[in-house]
Amino acid sequence: MRALRLALAGIVLTSAVVAATALAGPAPIAVAGGTGGGQCTVDLGGTWITVQCGYSGGGPGGPGGPGGPVKVALSCEFVPIPEATAKQLGLTWPPPKGEAWAFMRCQGRTGNGLQAVLVNVATGAPQITPQQLLQQALSELQIPTLLPATAPPRGKEGLVGLPEWFWVPAAEWHPRSVTVTAGPVWATATAAPAGLSFQPGGGLGAVTCAGPGTAYSPAVAPSKQHTACSYVYQQPSVSQPGHAYQASVVVTWRVTWTGSGGAGGVLNAGLPITFSFALPVAQGEALVSNP
Repeated sequence: MRALRLALAGIVLTSAVVAATALAGPAPIAVAGGTGGGQCTVDLGGTWITVQCGYSGGGPGGPGGPGGPVKVALSCEFVPIPEATAKQLGLTWPPPKGEAWAFMRCQGRTGNGLQAVLVNVATGAPQITPQQLLQQALSELQIPTLLPATAPPRGKEGLVGLPEWFWVPAAEWHPRSVTVTAGPVWATATAAPAGLSFQPGGGLGAVTCAGPGTAYSPAVAPSKQHTACSYVYQQPSVSQPGHAYQASVVVTWRVTWTGSGGAGGVLNAGLPITFSFALPVAQGEALVSNP
């Protein structure tokens, strides 16, 4: 049992807590939206699972913030289960030879649910699969809504016949991942931005581009700047609801996972997360003043 006493000496688990949580199985998928939060789904082998998504923001290294890829590591801990508690919970007693019952706790942002697992007495390795840890990783994964920039800036009128630029700041275009480990078993869920598109609204067709797009610089002549991420309106928005096109910028995320023993795969090759805004578009000639 010495291998099981992994840094949790002195923690007392009451019967009430044990009865309520120990047999719940793998940590449930939970959603707790942040600023402007919401729910996104990924395909886990034909089963759709909810993960957290919300508007980007936070400090350096946080979701949507500068500082490169966001990597979260979560290490699960084990608490030995006494014989009386194991019998109370209906666990097989005695446990198989060379193994012992323990509570596995993976304490993260979405909770610290407990799961009863068998652990090898000699090595401390739990009887758990990477796929079970993947569900915990997905419950911790936050996929942000990347706030786009536009030229003209949002809130300003666009002009018929002139390109409307859109892009995501390069500092925010990076993967987010969560790794959960339990002894030698581990699973990592990763969401990486893979594509960008502009939905102009008004029933007009979308345009897509690879990567985050190119930032527009007011200090550089328009003739010297080029981008694949732009849209040209041919009609003003005066006839649209609210006299503006209901436009949106969509970032498509590729959600994958890897795990111990060579496990892994693609959970969702194209998870779209949308940021919508009103875009008034005026006739260009109406803004031209006489010399």
